[in-house]
Amino acid sequence: MNAVILAHYYQEPEIQDIADYIGDSLELSRKAAATDAETIVFCGVRFMADVAKILSPNKKVLLPDLDAGCSLEDSCPPEQFQNFIQQHPNHKVLTYINSSIQVKAISDIVVTSSSAEKILQQLPKDEPIIFAPDKYLGAYLNKKTGRDMVLWDGSCIVHERFSEEALVKLQATHQDAQIIAHPECPENLLQYADHVGSTSSLLNYTKDANTDKFIVLTEPGIIHQMQLASPTKTFLDVPGAGEGPCTSCNSCPYMRLNTLEKIYLCMANQTPAITIEEDLRLKAKGALDTMLEMTA
Repeated sequence: MNAVILAHYYQEPEIQDIADYIGDSLELSRKAAATDAETIVFCGVRFMADVAKILSPNKKVLLPDLDAGCSLEDSCPPEQFQNFIQQHPNHKVLTYINSSIQVKAISDIVVTSSSAEKILQQLPKDEPIIFAPDKYLGAYLNKKTGRDMVLWDGSCIVHERFSEEALVKLQATHQDAQIIAHPECPENLLQYADHVGSTSSLLNYTKDANTDKFIVLTEPGIIHQMQLASPTKTFLDVPGAGEGPCTSCNSCPYMRLNTLEKIYLCMANQTPAITIEEDLRLKAKGALDTMLEMTA
């Protein structure tokens, strides 16, 4: 098939193990675009496969399960976001990459958790900005940069669900552990963190730190790569504050829709494939290109 298989850090370990590339969403799409592969099999969620198609319009992009969505994307419906923009005229629109292609298309700049701060530093301090869809990442950036961005009220169900009580208990039991957190976590959790950063940043931190034990405040799929990179270190995931039978769920239900069987079937059948109207693709690509130019 001349295919390349991409797996996000939050996929099941068995999927990560058969992938050609493992990483963050944008990093994966850029790697795939640089290959001569004719087909991209994206083991992740829909917005990630959309980004791969935006950057590689002439390649076939397959997503093992089209129902693999994203709670952050769902929290920001395009029509409602368009109305929100109209209510805040003359604001530059910064949109987190965890969003629909329609929302990207009406944004000025797409950002990632690793590029957002660098991009903000290049914008005038007095420029009014809308940040969407993650209110927690936006609040973290406001606090770190001294900005007063207008925040869309969206969040990630995984990062929002972590239990502060469980975190404190873990910290008390493992006092020699460092706490590392993704900035999609609420501020009440980030205040405990020794290091806050993107998924790749968390992974690199655990490789380089002298600490032998870490409490990980992000989707636990990343722990597989952390353990492979640092086999003598210990990594602890934090239970979520769910309800009912899922009182300790902290895995992304959308990411976990992908399975080895679905990957096989999507490759064998060449479906489901991502299709995007060219006008929409170009509008979204404009916001992505601006980010790539500002972080080059």
